[in-house]
Amino acid sequence: VGSSLHATCARVASRSNCRSWVVTPLQTHETRDCGAPGLSSFCWNPHARYWQTVAMAAPETRYAKSGDIYVAYQIFGDGPIDLVMVPGWISNLDTWWDSPVAASWFERFGRFARVIMFDKRGTGLSDRDCGLPTMEQRMDDIRAVMDSAGSDKAAILGWSEGGSLAALFAASYPQRSRALILLEAFARFESWFPTPAALDTFFDYVERKWGSGENMVAFSPSQAGDKAYRDWWARRERASASPSTAIALMRMNSEIDVSHVLSAVHVPTLVVHRAGDDVVDVGGGRELAQLIPGAQFVETDGRDHAPWTGDDAGEIAARIEEFLTGSKPVPMHDRVLATILFSDIAASTEKAETLGDEAWKKLVAKHDDIARREIARFNGREIKNLGDGFLATFDGPARATQCALSIIDAVAPLDLRVRAGIHTGEIEIAGNDVRGVAVHAAARIMDQAAGGQCVVSRTVKDLVAGADLTFDALGEKRLKGLKEPMALFAASA
Repeated sequence: VGSSLHATCARVASRSNCRSWVVTPLQTHETRDCGAPGLSSFCWNPHARYWQTVAMAAPETRYAKSGDIYVAYQIFGDGPIDLVMVPGWISNLDTWWDSPVAASWFERFGRFARVIMFDKRGTGLSDRDCGLPTMEQRMDDIRAVMDSAGSDKAAILGWSEGGSLAALFAASYPQRSRALILLEAFARFESWFPTPAALDTFFDYVERKWGSGENMVAFSPSQAGDKAYRDWWARRERASASPSTAIALMRMNSEIDVSHVLSAVHVPTLVVHRAGDDVVDVGGGRELAQLIPGAQFVETDGRDHAPWTGDDAGEIAARIEEFLTGSKPVPMHDRVLATILFSDIAASTEKAETLGDEAWKKLVAKHDDIARREIARFNGREIKNLGDGFLATFDGPARATQCALSIIDAVAPLDLRVRAGIHTGEIEIAGNDVRGVAVHAAARIMDQAAGGQCVVSRTVKDLVAGADLTFDALGEKRLKGLKEPMALFAASA
């Protein structure tokens, strides 16, 4: 998208059926189609030497007839492997592509497989008014979708509650299952809600706050401070099921126990579970791996239940690709010179205690909106929301510094004092994240800033000649984790 602003991308996307995008601040670029129907083109960054996703169109929604019920499904990718994805307890096909985080994760599978996704009967775009389905009917739905998609045999991937159904399908229809992948899944419902009291707490959330997105924090704690993701989660809840349907489905799910049939799974199986999963205990994944003959078990260090979020989301996708194809994916990262900005609300803990939780959340939301607006205005790329601050990258130090100063000024009327740290150096881009010594240095530089202050490294100062910025020397500082002291400067406009 060249140097277009993120906000402009959002407006264009909403008008052109484009569902995800990545801001690529380039002066010149070349686009190339990836060759897979429904998948994005890629943009070559001649300076950074890597391809970046430009956009992905929402796949066409089709319908399969399963008895008297219509089941919605989508297909994307044209790899040699058919991969059927069995969603968790609720879903809505269209909403996947409204979240760049989720869309980019799903898109990875389209690079090596023909992916078939569907909404279970009673949820999302499938028929809603069809009563509570049995596991047999849900398996019928998978077969109907596969038949309609022209898939005789496929790898079956199920996450969360969908994992139980996927395992049962693989055991019941081995002739149609070439492999089984289970993510954050379980054999017995107790791994999800271990006590009746825990389930009652969830029902209380559904009755009082369904569609608010508050439950997102449990499923994707790594996105806790990201208002855009939370808003998407809220829309996803509302679009997937009504409160009464959600409760009815969960009561039905509470009877799930497939542990006694797992020994009948005789297809290659990969079980992946995060050790700190806050929703389904890792014991559920371990039990699946123990009960399925020959299953491979991979345990990662994350906490997120949603497989598309968390620092290890890329690792999980890579493990699945290697399992299904026999080869590791080509790493989608490279090294590039960039300017890194860290920002933070000074004295945030004290401020939160003074205002109270609700008032503080509203204030932080206003801060986030302002920060995102300024990052977009200065052609920056938001990497992640840090709860009460941001990590962003820029293609030049002047823009990063001007952005930081603009954020500081813009939030001052809210009685918030933001501090910022900026450094320019070589970073490694890995998926949607960045890492390297330069990133660490920028974080430590921010630690040296007071509220309302933007502190930069000498590298930044030396690269912004003519940018109408002034710098006051703060002396050389020893920064934690860095061998040599760094000369720091306070920037002002």
